[in-house]
Amino acid sequence: MGFADLSIADIAAEYNLPVETVFQLCDRLGIAYKNQDTNLALEDAKAILHQILSQKPDSKQTEKVG
Repeated sequence: MGFADLSIADIAAEYNLPVETVFQLCDRLGIAYKNQDTNLALEDAKAILHQILSQKPDSKQTEKVG
């Protein structure tokens, strides 16, 4: 398994989330980590990003027409 060049802190910063939120996602997905500087395996990073993106509202649905 390859490693992504992303740490938990990187993901939190990129998506404007508290590090604790990313920790919670790791816990829920069964992803092991030591601290916010832990570099994630590629598949683990993809799983976390998928969860983050699936929880964000779709901007097209929230736009008002006219």
